[in-house]
Amino acid sequence: MSDLITSKEIIDKTGISRATLNNYIKLGILPKPIVGRPRSGQQGVKQIGYFPPESLENIFKVKLLKTQGHSIADIAAIFRKDEEETAPSGSQVQPQDERGGHDSRQSRGKVSSACSSGNLSVTICDIDSPAYLVNHNFEIEWINKPAEDLIFKQRVRSLVDIESRNVFRLLLNQGLGSTGQNWQEIITLNFTILQKAIDKDRLSNLFKGMTRSESELMQGLFESRKPAASRDAFYHLPVSVVADDHSRKTYWVHTMTFREGIFFVFLPDEGINSEFLDMLTHREKVINALLRNRMPSLVSLGVLVADLQDSVKISAELLPGEYFELINGLWEVVGPTFERYGGIYGKHAGDGMLYYFIHKNDGNYLMNALDCALEVREVVSEFSSRWRAKKSWSNELFLNTGINEGQEFFGTIHSARNVEFTALGDTINIAGRLSEFARNGEIWTTKNLISKLSQEERETICFGIYQKNRSGRIFIRDSFSRISDLVAEDPQHYRHFESFPGLPITLIEKKVNLLTDHQEPGSILSA
Repeated sequence: MSDLITSKEIIDKTGISRATLNNYIKLGILPKPIVGRPRSGQQGVKQIGYFPPESLENIFKVKLLKTQGHSIADIAAIFRKDEEETAPSGSQVQPQDERGGHDSRQSRGKVSSACSSGNLSVTICDIDSPAYLVNHNFEIEWINKPAEDLIFKQRVRSLVDIESRNVFRLLLNQGLGSTGQNWQEIITLNFTILQKAIDKDRLSNLFKGMTRSESELMQGLFESRKPAASRDAFYHLPVSVVADDHSRKTYWVHTMTFREGIFFVFLPDEGINSEFLDMLTHREKVINALLRNRMPSLVSLGVLVADLQDSVKISAELLPGEYFELINGLWEVVGPTFERYGGIYGKHAGDGMLYYFIHKNDGNYLMNALDCALEVREVVSEFSSRWRAKKSWSNELFLNTGINEGQEFFGTIHSARNVEFTALGDTINIAGRLSEFARNGEIWTTKNLISKLSQEERETICFGIYQKNRSGRIFIRDSFSRISDLVAEDPQHYRHFESFPGLPITLIEKKVNLLTDHQEPGSILSA
């Protein structure tokens, strides 16, 4: 029942009473719950009701319909009509699942007939009132034309630098040049909805570049915000929008919270199409549509490319099923590390991995990429030991890694079923070439990336270049070398790097323990 929500969670997140919850079940607005044991941590009850997650959206659909003057009897009739249109011909009784309750998959059909076939009859492109998606860095990722015209009064989609699409800066700039009287109300509304993501440090960052009077104004608007809703709750707040002709229109701002950000929809007070309400009750379809249509953005990013060394040789030595077991097992063990450091998966050919680390106000995205690569190397080493024991072979598994940084356009591409993140440009190409250059689990990066780290951050990693001398090889810390100098002895290998032979690069050797591993910059270590 991990994908279901409890009756207590519904009450906490929506603010309805238990009596109202029971009444919604009786009226058919919500499905009958599946009764089971409470989850760990829930004390005082022996059994609790579980509902499909779409039940939350049903309740907020009820609230929307109430604001438009519908009685609870009318609303129940709307839900019954949706259920009848969704039910298969000739069916009279919902099947029960193995747990003894109504099948949650069937109960989800009550939400909307518009999506029963898997396709929305109304999409986000059909929204004719203001709507926009704000990510957790307060930047607009998707916006429609009504929002540009009525709320922001400019072509937000023409701003390619994602930092220039900060929702508060856009609203402030629009307000200071506007004759309308309600722009402060809209800023306060956004502060109310986004306040849980705004701590003291992030609030200060929002005011950077503003004049003293502007920052004082924004601080006052932030302090005038309404109290935050309960955890993970939705907002449904009234706001007036003044058009250029000074006409005033009232909207209800409905929000949907996703992992990727918060979706704002301004619903007209006089009523909206029922199919549009149905669309809003299907969270997964809404966020997939938003991601498919998000604006490409010019962002600062780090790119990590890692390829499995000798993958062709290993594939030849294993049966197909066993090779896929190895590859899938490798992905399984390294995936959590990439996720913990904020890596975003990108499409990469072959058996390699491509992850993006996007610049954000909190944390250093470049240091995250380096720390992630070092930790992944340790994880792969442990995974390799298990496979050596399993196969009794001498093969050592290595992920050879290249890391680069730069500014590129970052967006999404999609097939019929999937949405994939991608960036195009030399930043990605160079990271891929560095991965090809690496051997035996090495991690190579560029001088530019190291230069963008703070002094304190550079002191936490051991990086440099191996050089030959009469006694063998020595490692020169805090040094770099041109690619052309490193591959001079291998002309065949050099052909891959002809487009950037003078690029200075360095080898990331290890993480430094500042208490025990301190070395002076430029010091020499034995190989």
